[in-house]
Amino acid sequence: MIKIRKYAAIDIGSNAMRLLIANIVEEQGKETQFSKSSLVRVPIRLGQDAFTVGEITEENIERMIDAMKAFKLLMKVHKVEKYMACATSAMREAYNGKEVVELIKKKADIKIEIIDGKKEAAIIASTDLHHLLKTEQTYLYVDVGGGSTEFSLFANSKMVVSKSFKIGTVRLLNNMVGEIVWHEIEKWIKTNTEEYEQVTLIGSGGNINKLFKMSGKQQEKPLSYIYLNSQFTALSALTYDQRISELGLNADRADVIVPAVKIYLNAMKWSGARNIYVPKIGLSDGIVKALYYGKI
Repeated sequence: MIKIRKYAAIDIGSNAMRLLIANIVEEQGKETQFSKSSLVRVPIRLGQDAFTVGEITEENIERMIDAMKAFKLLMKVHKVEKYMACATSAMREAYNGKEVVELIKKKADIKIEIIDGKKEAAIIASTDLHHLLKTEQTYLYVDVGGGSTEFSLFANSKMVVSKSFKIGTVRLLNNMVGEIVWHEIEKWIKTNTEEYEQVTLIGSGGNINKLFKMSGKQQEKPLSYIYLNSQFTALSALTYDQRISELGLNADRADVIVPAVKIYLNAMKWSGARNIYVPKIGLSDGIVKALYYGKI
């Protein structure tokens, strides 16, 4: 007898907001299966507000409320039985973040939890990584967002260490990341990976997913450092308008993709990784699984 349940996750990031509705298939004697039923992405760049003026603007508050009302209705028609909404670095750093959370609860009846970088990394780590991790290999998991990047090191199929840094695509676009942050990341990666002979990267985030899709590769195949570097050079040579017209990138993707690739490239260089796997998992997937297994 198969039972299908529906859970949802709302990820309120610095570059966009996402609603993931997942099918959870339960069958006696078999491992529970998770699959995407629906994914809605709304390009509200909260990081532009939070990192430059320190608050979420009135215009974006209204857009957030409208988006949350829409998400609420979508969850209703999908018959979602359980959901969780998490906000990351932009809402963490906006001084009116808590006020916005209260307003959304009142206007859209959606409860939002503002999570710190450590919890964000822990939720992401609760995704289906164990299917990807080969016992004898070491992996550096890198999740690049608009305001922060989470790094998690896995060895022998277990997380060894994890850290969140205040570096992300929206911050980089606004020239808000100093050399000291890059040096801290380099030191952290080199210190934590030096004892391992070979490290492979696992990348998550909208930008690396898009780049992987553009490569035309099969899902289980990795991208090489050489390929990623050549893409970085090619993207950097194009103007913002050219990335939209010639590559078909969305307007809110065409600018952030370049700084995102820079973060992945540096992580590969400092860890000595030659390849990066892109399994299409992230915070939303982690929320669904953590909710289901009672980890949050």
